[in-house]
Amino acid sequence: MPEIPSLVEMLKAGMHFGHQTSKWHPKMRQYIYSSRQGIHILDLEKTAVELTRALTFIKELVAAGGLILFTSLKKQADEVVRQAAEDTGMPYIVERWLGGVFTNWGVISKLIQRFEKLEADKTRGTWNLYTKKEQIELEKDLDRLRLTVGGIRTMTKLPEAVFIVGVREGKNAIREANKVKVPVIGMVDTDTNPKMVQYIIPGNDDALKSIKLVVDLVTIAIKEGQSKAESAKIK
Repeated sequence: MPEIPSLVEMLKAGMHFGHQTSKWHPKMRQYIYSSRQGIHILDLEKTAVELTRALTFIKELVAAGGLILFTSLKKQADEVVRQAAEDTGMPYIVERWLGGVFTNWGVISKLIQRFEKLEADKTRGTWNLYTKKEQIELEKDLDRLRLTVGGIRTMTKLPEAVFIVGVREGKNAIREANKVKVPVIGMVDTDTNPKMVQYIIPGNDDALKSIKLVVDLVTIAIKEGQSKAESAKIK
């Protein structure tokens, strides 16, 4: 189990800063400690409790062979989330949600197949049979598919959970996950309805330091789960 950061470490990362008191969501009331100069301050002791719960779930899920889809719908988090997913061998979607990942997997699978074919054809030199104009169009198609499905190209089935940075921006993704009963783990700020998130991590989801602190912990939990799974195989 990853070591939960101290309150001082979370404070240094700015994890306690919420949004303006005028923009809060009432269902986040229990996670708010106070307000200062019109800004809500999150209760980091409660954050630590919820963080422990989420990381325990992640570790055990991965230890049992589960797959977690990393998702970033906040520009400042895209690279951090992408690197963490690649580091753990997990699928990811960043920049914008690809509708249908959970509810229309058949269509998404076909997009992945097209992406794989285009990439393979380019590598083999098959594109040389096309005109210059046709090659430009193929390149555009390949770039578009790389952006949308490149991070989930290794997914052969629905993930067992989704970790999302940008819960407020990711309503469509969460709605899809809830529809097929895929648990959602998410950083939830004071302006966000936490109702559809099964594993809530109350915290500042705008500051890069705060985001990285949580993503790094999720990465450690996944690696611990993977190690536990490997140890079980050896036995």
